[in-house]
Amino acid sequence: MKAMKSEVMDGFDIKELVENDNVFSNFVHHKFQELDSDCDGKLSVKDLQPAVQDIGAALGLPAHGSSPESDHIYSEVLNEFTHGKQEKISKIQFKEVLSDILLGMAAGLKRDPVVILRIDGDDLLEFVNGPTFEPEILSLFSEIDLPEGSLKDYIIKAFEKLSVDQGVPPPTDPWVMTNILEPALEPLGDSLDETASQVTFVAGFKRASQNAASLLKDQPAIVAHSQNTFDGSGIRRLLSNKFELDKALDAALKSVSRDRHGKIPKECLSVAVDNLGASAGLPPLGAVEQMDNIATEAIKMFGGGDGKTVKEDEFKKLLTEVLGSIMLQLEGNPVSISINSVVHEPLASSSTLLQPSSP
Repeated sequence: MKAMKSEVMDGFDIKELVENDNVFSNFVHHKFQELDSDCDGKLSVKDLQPAVQDIGAALGLPAHGSSPESDHIYSEVLNEFTHGKQEKISKIQFKEVLSDILLGMAAGLKRDPVVILRIDGDDLLEFVNGPTFEPEILSLFSEIDLPEGSLKDYIIKAFEKLSVDQGVPPPTDPWVMTNILEPALEPLGDSLDETASQVTFVAGFKRASQNAASLLKDQPAIVAHSQNTFDGSGIRRLLSNKFELDKALDAALKSVSRDRHGKIPKECLSVAVDNLGASAGLPPLGAVEQMDNIATEAIKMFGGGDGKTVKEDEFKKLLTEVLGSIMLQLEGNPVSISINSVVHEPLASSSTLLQPSSP
């Protein structure tokens, strides 16, 4: 299969921008002027909205108002600037917060680079016309467990089992379903409602794939693709460096609650593990189900749900032991994940915040 059109985002350009003080100061100055609508030298919540939208676009989020999950992230970004207040912020405050946000993005991209793929139907067509198509599709048919399932059900399920490697954008994305899959299925007409057999499935899926490839040629899907394997190496690096470990533990405990004696509830272990995620090479809790299950079991093993409180030193010891347990689990059974999100245009170009301003 020929090389797919792609662009790798590893955070290097963002980090380089922020760490060059003269260039970044000039960058902030021009961005601040663009946002300061009344030219009073301060940015109101309203002034900040375009910056927040642009940061969301740079992160690959859908437009504000599209979903409660993404709206929550937009609110968190705004709160980083305003600290939850409605007061205006100065250029110095704007620079400090923007620096933190961009460096955080750069660190995330360095750890988990994002590849921007332009899926235009060529790879899908090559897969359909290739020698492996029929064996792979027959194998998919045997995997799909849909008793009395219609041809349409089987075809959609088969698309969901394929990936960008075969030139298929994520079928669960609403844009892909509305603009590619549903129109690709329409020409199959009444046959879609019939019970699927091996013969009708192979023929129907091939025709739907050819239709989808043609539609993608007219409307290419831009997909942000990232792949990561969690094998415990990040935790091992952290545990082997006492200075970094102590610093990370102190930072992780800043947001945990304490009782009037300064003791910490063991139920806060999950919050603390989540806070340690970036330092230990772990995803945020709630992002990867397999990782959540491993972390939950480790926390439970060390009494995370027993309702007791402990002194800070004991809590740090427990937290370190939880990390060690997660590490051992991952070293024995690494967790690999692949994430594909339709963004419709490359992330960097969809955010005007990250583009140079005109002086």
